[in-house]
Amino acid sequence: MVERLSTLEASFLYLEEPGTPMHVGGVLILETPPGGLDALAALVEARLSLVPRYRQRVAEVPGHLGNPVWVDDPEFDIAYHLRRSGLPRPGTEEQLLDLVSRLTSRPLDRRRPLWEAYLVEGLSGNRVAVVTKTHPALVDGLSAIDIGQVLLDVSPDAPAPRPAPWQPRRPPSGLELVWSAFEEYRQRPSLMGLARSAATDARATAVRIGGVAGGLARTARSALLPAPHSPLNAPVGRQRRVAVACADLDELKRVRKAHGGTVNDVLLTVVAGALREWLLSRGEPVVGGTSVRALVPVSVQDEEGAGGNRVSSHLVDLPVGEPNPRVRLARLTYAMRGVTQHGRSVGADSLIALSGFAPSTLHALGARAARGLSRRLFNLVVTNVPGPQVPLYAAGGRMLEVFPVVPLARGQGLSIGMTSYDGTVFFGLNADRDSVGDVDVLADLIEQEVAELVETSG
Repeated sequence: MVERLSTLEASFLYLEEPGTPMHVGGVLILETPPGGLDALAALVEARLSLVPRYRQRVAEVPGHLGNPVWVDDPEFDIAYHLRRSGLPRPGTEEQLLDLVSRLTSRPLDRRRPLWEAYLVEGLSGNRVAVVTKTHPALVDGLSAIDIGQVLLDVSPDAPAPRPAPWQPRRPPSGLELVWSAFEEYRQRPSLMGLARSAATDARATAVRIGGVAGGLARTARSALLPAPHSPLNAPVGRQRRVAVACADLDELKRVRKAHGGTVNDVLLTVVAGALREWLLSRGEPVVGGTSVRALVPVSVQDEEGAGGNRVSSHLVDLPVGEPNPRVRLARLTYAMRGVTQHGRSVGADSLIALSGFAPSTLHALGARAARGLSRRLFNLVVTNVPGPQVPLYAAGGRMLEVFPVVPLARGQGLSIGMTSYDGTVFFGLNADRDSVGDVDVLADLIEQEVAELVETSG
């Protein structure tokens, strides 16, 4: 019995272009474990049995007669997927981000399992980093597990796991793949058209099917006007620049308590204010009615209330023309209230309980949602994934920081991912190097906007 990709998963594979690889990244910064990088490498290898998809590759059905299938990779080599790198000691954040930018720019090899992880030593302060790249095709919902997730424990004294034996199953032959596809068509004739459309018109298929990105079609229909003109929307090259920022979660909660709304509303206000100052720094015209449209994926409950395995995408106009941060927050609170009430969104506490610590999984769902919409409908993607507010450990080393790296869509020069963990919100900004080469300026402005909002809270 073959494990076939769903039509939505297949369509997102076909949507990928050389200049806009779809992998979702993560940057985990840890205290150096007692056993160093050797202990981290052993931990990854031992826990691969928890993520069987990470030893599988995508196999195409000859003639695109069916959706691709997952097959065990008989040539799986952990040394290819798990690599080591080093910074000149004492390595700086800037040097690490230069490395992350280069790694993010390179697409994953479709002939192999669709993930990579890099163990980076040499960071100042006795720290190491784990840089992950995972294709969203590996994600099938909030229950999906990624490699960053299985590394982490709630205790520094978690027992070291032993590698489980693994024997790859024989990949099906081309004839077997064709035969299994015809057998499925015989039972469900409608699959033939879906498989062909996934290969030939992937973007339309992604919108039509819905799947985990359940709000795509509804979002597209509600967008009566195209997104405002913005320097964020330009041809995207093959190179990326990654920048990061941080904010104290308690300070953001203080802003929420003083002015109303949710922490997510406050974060969107911060992003809007930072974009305003960034546009002004570039000499762009910013007037009272200027806005930047963000695609904001929101995790929502299903109709039966089981909850959490869908992402509904909403277009939110960020009021960058509003100079007053309190007014900006009030406008975004009003806009997001309608979104969450209509969409039955999942609260932060419920989302953490449902997903564990799976930021890459959830950011990947948001990235998949973005790929189903025309770039003319939004200027950037902004994702926010709440995480646990307790320390986590990998091989005994405490995780200090975690930054998401959300991929870019065609014609979209910037994406912003946010993840909260252990009292801090971490911003990861992924940008096209040519059109948004000054993304580090925007990262600095995010921290300035947080400080300005906190000042208004007394």
